[in-house]
Amino acid sequence: MPLTRSAGAALLALALASVTVPASASASSTAAAAADVHYVALGDSYASGTGAGSYSDVACTRSRNAYPALWAGANDPASFSFAACGGAKIPDVVSSQVGELDQDTTLVSLSIGGNDSGFASTMLSCQYSTQSACERALATAGEYVVNELPGELDSLYATVRARAPHAEVVVVGYPHLYKEGGLCIGGLGSAKRTAVNRGSDLLNATIAGRAAAAGFAFVDGRPAFAGHEICTSDAWISGTNVHPTAEGHESGYLPAFGAAVSGN
Repeated sequence: MPLTRSAGAALLALALASVTVPASASASSTAAAAADVHYVALGDSYASGTGAGSYSDVACTRSRNAYPALWAGANDPASFSFAACGGAKIPDVVSSQVGELDQDTTLVSLSIGGNDSGFASTMLSCQYSTQSACERALATAGEYVVNELPGELDSLYATVRARAPHAEVVVVGYPHLYKEGGLCIGGLGSAKRTAVNRGSDLLNATIAGRAAAAGFAFVDGRPAFAGHEICTSDAWISGTNVHPTAEGHESGYLPAFGAAVSGN
């Protein structure tokens, strides 16, 4: 179905009616309870830690600085499987990651949908092409997010629940990438930044809505990174690779995810 111009200015993620969790609370406060936790981290580059350095698996850019690894290090769960992989789409999670889930899994984190909606190509269009080309790319991504992504997420979430019937599942969303308004030296113009962030809003709304329908918690990455987007004086997102830095995982995603886990 056709989108309006404003609704079509959507994407990614880089790329929300649900359980939205504040980005506060200590990630280590659940340490005592974590002794019986069997944790599996699924998802794409925003979960694997692309851009955060200190990689344990270069092919998947799994970083020791990524929030799943940091949470596991702080809470010492009974087991931890880090299956998230940079570049992953929903079919990759189904084919290569959900096999880590089983009857004993008690905690799952999942970040996915940005690559499916064409995050990389959309960002290239917005970084190196005109405003109109950027908006066309965002509109194309938005059509997918509205018309196709919901069903694909429903199917994935059902698979996760079937494979891990006893697990608490926390779906982690995407942050706004850019500060809006003002100058952004070496970055996107103001109109492009606003358009990209609106795309993130649409993507997050879709993911959050389907997570709620599945009975999963949702962590909103936008408040977690508020004030630390690209073009701010203390950015937690790299302007080079458009992914959270090590500080972004530690100070943004980690406390937000920790606050979402039951018992925190």
